[in-house]
Amino acid sequence: MCGIVGYIGDRPAVPILMEGLEMLEYRGYDSAGLAIWENNKLLCIKQRGKIARLKELIAHTEYSATSGIAHTRWATHGEPSELNAHPQMDGSKKIALVHNGIIENYYTLKKYLEKKGHRFETETDTEIIAHLIEEAYDGDFLEAVRVALLELEGTYGLGILFEGEPGKVYAARHGSPLLIGKGEGEYFLASDAAAIIRHTNQVIYLKEKEIACLSRDGYDITTLDRKTVVPMVEKLSWDLHKIEKGGHDHFMLKEIYEQPITLQNAFRGRLDEPAGSSRLNGLKPYFSLLRESNRIIITACGTSFHASLIGEYLIEELADIPVEVEYASEFRYRNPVINPGNIVFVISQSGETADTLAALREAQRKGAVGLGICNVVGSSIARETDAGVYIHAGPEIGVASTKAFTSQVMTLNLIALMLGRMKGMGVDRGTQILKEIQMIPVKVANILENEKNNLIIKNIADQYYQWNNFLYLGRSYNYPVALEGALKLKEISYIHAEGYPAAEMKHGPIALIDENMPVIFLATDDPIYEKIISNIKEVKTRGGNVIAVATEGNNFIRELVDHVIYIPPTEPFLVPLLSVIPLQLLAYHIAVNRGCDIDQPRNLAKSVTVE
Repeated sequence: MCGIVGYIGDRPAVPILMEGLEMLEYRGYDSAGLAIWENNKLLCIKQRGKIARLKELIAHTEYSATSGIAHTRWATHGEPSELNAHPQMDGSKKIALVHNGIIENYYTLKKYLEKKGHRFETETDTEIIAHLIEEAYDGDFLEAVRVALLELEGTYGLGILFEGEPGKVYAARHGSPLLIGKGEGEYFLASDAAAIIRHTNQVIYLKEKEIACLSRDGYDITTLDRKTVVPMVEKLSWDLHKIEKGGHDHFMLKEIYEQPITLQNAFRGRLDEPAGSSRLNGLKPYFSLLRESNRIIITACGTSFHASLIGEYLIEELADIPVEVEYASEFRYRNPVINPGNIVFVISQSGETADTLAALREAQRKGAVGLGICNVVGSSIARETDAGVYIHAGPEIGVASTKAFTSQVMTLNLIALMLGRMKGMGVDRGTQILKEIQMIPVKVANILENEKNNLIIKNIADQYYQWNNFLYLGRSYNYPVALEGALKLKEISYIHAEGYPAAEMKHGPIALIDENMPVIFLATDDPIYEKIISNIKEVKTRGGNVIAVATEGNNFIRELVDHVIYIPPTEPFLVPLLSVIPLQLLAYHIAVNRGCDIDQPRNLAKSVTVE
């Protein structure tokens, strides 16, 4: 959600800024712009829509600037427009800034500044920051930035240029990620490492309420209360080819087909076969607390919330520990009952999800131990949790999460197995589970290869892509998969879809069933398979079209449904890792048929860093 790029060095800045913006396109945006120091003046160039339109606007001009800032905006305050796009400027047009986040007290600040004589051109909260710095400026620009930031309530990641200091780029961060890239005689600023990985793998992650001043000679970092910071330079492990499409039409399809590898990466080096357990050293400081725990809370948003629901079932079944799953956006506001020593897992692909980060802080404020499950090394959640586990999915570019979801679920399986062994599960049972876990990447590869050869899912998509409503039904471990399948279809095809526990269908949704309502059933072999069959018959009796995801070898189900997609057999608690794959592919092919923007669905963003 929104992207920031900055540069200062000896090279032309505009190509570097534009390249960085293109690397951030996956995050979701509705306008783009840049500000550079050109001919002794600040020049802002902005455009509504895709970066390609901005690129076209500047294509026939040579720019000499060697420093600048750029931005992709996802509208919050003010509609998507050229006027509301970033960078925003102050009244004198001597300050330009880009902003990720939301300023919650912007209206109060706007009224205060209007009384001081300031006039505003846009509907954005960002313009307020530029005017606030202008109001505070008294010869020391860094101090003006500091004074202005002390007035802000909310979140911000900022890149700032000042006409009076052409050799500097300023940055500040509170609640919205920002990093500095360190090159040879040049420095970069970015909200996401993807924007600068072509140029450097040496980065500094700004911490909360830190301000940085970049020049060609180096950088200075201080806190809002003027303390000097000596930062740690970290080395990124990303390879550039990992964030390119690799011959696939879309990042989402590439990431679906990467899952045999990413699932293996999630458990690589973490299987303790002699002990029939998993080895999660990131949680080691809290093994004793986990062993004695009688309550675990998991909190997350979106797709990560669905993974959390599977985690609830896993931990309760394998470790016999009560688990509660909460939407992070609700958890932080409802005064949850937390006692010192309680364990709260927070799950986030990006590690920057604003609601999840706030839920973590609320839990820790009340004395809980905050444990993280995330994908991005050095992210806010990775830094602020007491301990945690990385899922090792690699960069996920498609807005609709696929490989990160399955990697989260695999990681939760490892945690549940470890807890189960701590709580008395026998070594033989643990060893059996480990063998099944190691087979999952092979079985996912088989599903993908079968689809590549037979196009069963694509053919179903060709038949149903014009329909405007879908119902997804599953029970037990497949209920969260139904939720996730419906979410994928909604996200990228804009079709209305709902996921339900199959037994709940008769408590309302059954009223919707007719020949125009396709129903997708997750009907895999498990202890309640017969219950699902009864639900399928209820739908067919009312004229519904049924697509079933079933276990290989189940020929009986062909007689009951319109279409069957088969997956290999496995342990019931590992089934979500297989049953979700056809739903990802179905959503993908339907969206392609409808001509949708697969990797950048409208109104959505990859990393939701605002409430």
